[in-house]
Amino acid sequence: MRPKFLGSFLSLLVGVLNVHAGDWSGWRGPTGDGRAAPDQNPPVSWGESENILWRASIPGGGHGSPTVAGDFVYLATADLRQQTQSVLCFDRRDGRMVWQTLVHQGHLDTGGHRNTSQASSTVAIDGDRLYINFLNSGAVHTTALDTSGKILWQRKVGDFVTHQGFGSSPVIYQSLVLVTADHKGGGVIAALDRSTGAFVWKQDRPKIPNYTSPAIVRAGGRTQMVLAGCNLITSFDPLSGEKIWEIPDSTQECVVSIVTDGERVFASGGYPKNHTVAVRADGSGEVAWRNTARVYVPSMIIRNGHLYAVMDAGLAVCWKSDTGEELWKERLGGDFFASPVMVGDRIYATNVQGVTSVFEATPGHFKLLAQNQLGDEAYASPAICNNRVYLRVARNGDGREEFLYCIGQNQ
Repeated sequence: MRPKFLGSFLSLLVGVLNVHAGDWSGWRGPTGDGRAAPDQNPPVSWGESENILWRASIPGGGHGSPTVAGDFVYLATADLRQQTQSVLCFDRRDGRMVWQTLVHQGHLDTGGHRNTSQASSTVAIDGDRLYINFLNSGAVHTTALDTSGKILWQRKVGDFVTHQGFGSSPVIYQSLVLVTADHKGGGVIAALDRSTGAFVWKQDRPKIPNYTSPAIVRAGGRTQMVLAGCNLITSFDPLSGEKIWEIPDSTQECVVSIVTDGERVFASGGYPKNHTVAVRADGSGEVAWRNTARVYVPSMIIRNGHLYAVMDAGLAVCWKSDTGEELWKERLGGDFFASPVMVGDRIYATNVQGVTSVFEATPGHFKLLAQNQLGDEAYASPAICNNRVYLRVARNGDGREEFLYCIGQNQ
C-alpha cells in the first residue's frame, strides 16, 4: 500500500502542509456548511474554452468532492476494472498528479443504487493528515494518510449491509475524526483518535439504512454533533459521544448534512416521505416548522437567518429560518445530487447533467447569473478556494471518463 509517485521531481513538492481558513478542507468546505470564505470571488461563467485554468484526468471514478488545501487538491477514486480504491493528490497550480495511494485492493461492493459509487466519500485534512472512508469487504474503514500519501493507520469502523450504498464523509473535530455508518444491519457512529485511529467512543445506531455525514454545529449555546435519519434527529457531545438530545422527527433515509442558524437545526430527507424540518437545538424537542419539500440529496445552506435549498428536482428555494415562510422558489432545471455551495450572495449548484447554475440569492430576490456546462454528468459538489472553482465531472463518449477542472479567471 505504498504511494505510486509520478516522477521524483513531483515527489519533492510534497511537504508539511498548512490548512488555511479559506482552504476547502473537507466535506462542505471550511465551515462545514457549504459556504466558502467570504473574500472569494470565483468566476460566474465558464466553458470548455472560457476560464478553464487546467483539466486533469481522473483514473477510475467516484462521487467524492475535491478537497483543496495548501498547494494540493485531493480526491477519492475507485477503479472497478482494477478493483482498487485510492486517494489522489494533484498539484493545485497546474493539475499534475503528484501521487496516487492504493488504499484497498479487491472486495469492492458493487451493489446498491445504480447511481452509487465506490468512492463517494470526501477527503478531510487537518494539516498533517488526510482521512478517507471506504466501504470494502463488507465493512466501512477509515484510513489516515500523511501529506506524501503514506498510509499511517486504518481502522475498521464496523460491518456494513448495503442498501443504496455508502457515502458518509469523515469530519474532523479537535483531536478526533468522526465517522457515521448507518445501515440496515445496525449502524455505528464513532470518534477515532486522529493520531492513532483508536476508538475514543462508539455508539450503536438503529437497523435502518441512512447516508448522512456528521455535522458539527454551534447551536443552543453549545457545540453539538448532529445528524438526521433512522426516523430520528440526534445530537451528541462530539468529544464524549454522550447523547445530548434526540427527537423522532426525521424520515428513515436522509443524505443531507444538518445546518444551523444558531437556534435551530435544519434537516431533510426523502424516503419514505419528503420531510424538511426545523428543530430547536436547546433540547426542548420543539419543532419550529416543517414542510414536505423534497430536499433528499443536496445539503442546504444557511445565511443571515435564511435557509437556501436546491431540491432534487431542480427547484431553488429560500425560506425564513425562524418560521419556514417561503420567500421565493425558482426552477433551475435538471436533477440534483450534488450540494450547492455559496460565496457571498452567490450560489453555485451543479446538476446531474453537468450544468452549474450560478445565481444571486438574497431573501428579496433570485437572479440567475449564468448556466455553465462541463462534461455530461456530475455528482460531486463543487469546491471554492482561492477564487477558483474545482469541479469533478464525467464524459460519456466511447467510455465513461472523469475529469477534475480548475475554473478561474483567465488572465
